[in-house]
Amino acid sequence: MPAGTSLRGSPSCRRTAVGPGALLLSRSGPPTERGGRKSGLKASAMSAASKSVPGEFVDLGHKLADAAAVVTAQHFRSRLVVEHKGDESPVTQADRQAELAMCSLIEQALPNHGVYGEEGGMQHGSGEGSEYLWILDPIDGTKSFITGKPLFGTLIALVHKGIPILGIIDQPVLKERWVGIQGAQTTLNGKCVATRQCPSLSEAYLYATTPDMFRGDAKAAFKRLRGQVRPPLFGCDCYAYGLLASGFCDLVVEADMMPYDYMALVPVVEGAGGVMTDWQGRLLRWRGAGGLQEALEASTGEVIAAGDAKLHERALAMLRSTS
Repeated sequence: MPAGTSLRGSPSCRRTAVGPGALLLSRSGPPTERGGRKSGLKASAMSAASKSVPGEFVDLGHKLADAAAVVTAQHFRSRLVVEHKGDESPVTQADRQAELAMCSLIEQALPNHGVYGEEGGMQHGSGEGSEYLWILDPIDGTKSFITGKPLFGTLIALVHKGIPILGIIDQPVLKERWVGIQGAQTTLNGKCVATRQCPSLSEAYLYATTPDMFRGDAKAAFKRLRGQVRPPLFGCDCYAYGLLASGFCDLVVEADMMPYDYMALVPVVEGAGGVMTDWQGRLLRWRGAGGLQEALEASTGEVIAAGDAKLHERALAMLRSTS
């Protein structure tokens, strides 16, 4: 990274509306410009925070991403022992170490907050039943990670009363960090980004991690949609959502997802002016007041993100169509 740049650079943009379908009014610099002047961690976090998300939470989110990056960068393209979990998804010591490093920081800074991690499961803080829950995926895209492709990412979400209010996508090899904060503009390395307008399905570029994630009715629905867009692209994992937030693609459609796979993505997409829901058009929320099992049962695992609200409506209609 060039000298004088920072993943935590203060955003310098403004707009009148933030949330699903909101439009960008002004932006400093092109979407891909990185950095901004390096400033103190506390000052950067406070400037990036919104009224609904305290600066100390944003500050901690950056610290979590930094801690995970140390682990993942160290192990990337090394000779790792790869194990397979019950669902045949791969896991490595890097996944486990990165999650432990993040959990330790949360416990030190905000011990009353809950944590739900892909590897460690649900961990209640000292204030069990807290309104705040951190949802962590230390390496989203472990298959990319173990095969040397730098398109995996660390996903960090903070949920308040079921609503994802802070989301971070961190790519430690490329040193790119998208930050979405409820009530604020999404940033990439401190510079504001925005989705692009593309209301037409025929002009839309679509990403999915793999066509193999669609089965049964979901497979048929995805086939209908992919036939209406430009030839789909595969293999980006969470990185595709960063590209969408930065205005480089138009749709990300996926299935077989867990809450730790998508909760962090919601504030990033929405804060850039996009829309992200399940395939029924419902906002993505943590519906786990009765515990982890309730939250998992409430999630369909099917998500759609669109940079344009009209495109979202048309893509949803195609997924729901029975003809």
